[in-house]
Amino acid sequence: MSASPTGPTPSTECVPPHAPLPGYYGSDAERSRYVVDLFDRTAQHYNTIEALLLNGGLWYRYFCLRRAGLGRGMKVLDVAIGTAAVARGAVRLVGSEGKVFGVDPSRGMLAEAKKNFSGPLTRGQAESLPFASDSFDFVTMGIALRHVSDLRATFREYLRVLAPGGTLWILEGHAPASPVGRYLTHFMMGRLVPGMTWLFTGSREAKLLMDFYWDTVEQSVRPQTILDIMAEAGFEEIRHHVVSPVCEFIGRKPRSAARAA
Repeated sequence: MSASPTGPTPSTECVPPHAPLPGYYGSDAERSRYVVDLFDRTAQHYNTIEALLLNGGLWYRYFCLRRAGLGRGMKVLDVAIGTAAVARGAVRLVGSEGKVFGVDPSRGMLAEAKKNFSGPLTRGQAESLPFASDSFDFVTMGIALRHVSDLRATFREYLRVLAPGGTLWILEGHAPASPVGRYLTHFMMGRLVPGMTWLFTGSREAKLLMDFYWDTVEQSVRPQTILDIMAEAGFEEIRHHVVSPVCEFIGRKPRSAARAA
């Protein structure tokens, strides 16, 4: 999507999804490698963590996708597919007439996805998707936006691979702004869930994953920053729903959008 010759040139400045976390990696440039390595090492425990939460996230993802308009016959790309928590719901909604594709930078997560998902899988990153422009009716991402290296590059890629009129749906962790809400969410996601993860998996690395989860959520950019970057990338009909400890972002690619180069 190119800028108008007389309009402002879109910014190319990188926008990380959260503040640097030197307690986990040495420099911000090491973020992506650290995240992929961490998920490779802990992928086998991810479904156990979902089970600790009574698999409520699976139902909620399905409900949100249906509410966002995902339906039969659609072609879907699930970015950062993980263990296919989003893709499983998408498969049910699109039916046999549709198709769901998955992409993830972690080989470990792709191996876990194969246990629950039989669709095509590709290794790749949100900031540089290995798919043609205007390819998908829906692009989805569940609880992974905090792990990209650049929000601007990510949303531009999402707009590029969506067909005109296509929908972007993102579910992400959320730290409430109010002191009471933040304290309660911190206790649940920052203390209780990591502790339960260690108890039920016996894995310090799985606990580290959940510690990292909360720290990235707590240090994330505010939702308004994400909404602004979505609009800057070219999305329309942008919506935002908060049901702590998660929030939902939805946008649509303009039907009149010119085909990307």
